[in-house]
Amino acid sequence: MSDLIRAIVQQVIGGTPVTRSQAEQLVRSERASLPELFAGASRIREHYLGPKVRCCSIVASKVGLCDQDCAFCSQSAHYRTHVTAGGTVEGQEVLAVSRQAADNGAQSFGIVNSGLGPGDDEIEEWGDVIRAIRREGRVRACASLGVLTFEQARRLAEAGVQRYNHNLQTSRRHFPSIVTTHTYDDRLKTLRNLRAAGIELCCGALFRMGETWQDRLDLAFELRELNPEVVPINFLIPIAGTPLEHNRALEPLECLRIIAVYRFILPSQRINIAGGREVNLRDLQSWMFLAGADSFMMGNYLTTCGRSAGEDLRMIRDLGLELEPYLRPAAASDEAHRSHMPA
Repeated sequence: MSDLIRAIVQQVIGGTPVTRSQAEQLVRSERASLPELFAGASRIREHYLGPKVRCCSIVASKVGLCDQDCAFCSQSAHYRTHVTAGGTVEGQEVLAVSRQAADNGAQSFGIVNSGLGPGDDEIEEWGDVIRAIRREGRVRACASLGVLTFEQARRLAEAGVQRYNHNLQTSRRHFPSIVTTHTYDDRLKTLRNLRAAGIELCCGALFRMGETWQDRLDLAFELRELNPEVVPINFLIPIAGTPLEHNRALEPLECLRIIAVYRFILPSQRINIAGGREVNLRDLQSWMFLAGADSFMMGNYLTTCGRSAGEDLRMIRDLGLELEPYLRPAAASDEAHRSHMPA
């Protein structure tokens, strides 16, 4: 390991955060130094998070007809894509998908809706499904329904939502180039509302949208201030009909460099590799753990397909890794037990 990378690893393990200047030095690491960068990131991951890995799964519970203009999204009504109509999945079907996710070893399961944010009726509808998932206690109950008021966040917390995904996607500087129908501050306000309601945060990024490395670092340091429990890293899958349809996929080693640098900056966060890993990492998917990731999304994404659960589970076995099981919180177990006791 080069002297620079070795020194920064020791610094991070010792509890002193990476500076912006140091992060920029890591970004500039020569290609020949990438194995050392990845090894350093992996060491940081194991120090803070241990040797086991996690996976999560989602279901697109409400699809299409979104009035927002996110330039990467196939569900926007502003663009003509393969998503030609909207639809909603029934609650019982969502519950069945959550059971399958648990069978596959997922720790977390998220209900994901298209649109800027939910109406009060949707909060109530999906709250019922969340309550059912919490009662069964096999996976962490998560949601991603868009922007929320504090009152909506509070109601979701009461229903049992444990973690909420709401990505910043890119830096404050680059955000208006990707979305014009809502603002970066709208997203930050939702994150603050979730924290105030006691819900854990899953907040991350989508890369290959025309951002620079300065944008990537700006976002990483913003995330460090927000301190989300999970940082999902997504890589663009260019969708025909969207403004980003002609963007080329990132090179696999560039994806791994992003993961590694984010691990140096965010040593104790769960870094989850999600959308686009098959297209962008290609034959190097298993290297995501070497580069510092500790979790990944299993199964399909929102409107694009992922690998089969069997392929991902075989990858975990081949690497000699072990999936960390979901441990039901004691309070939830006690509540479920009481609900089945005779009056």
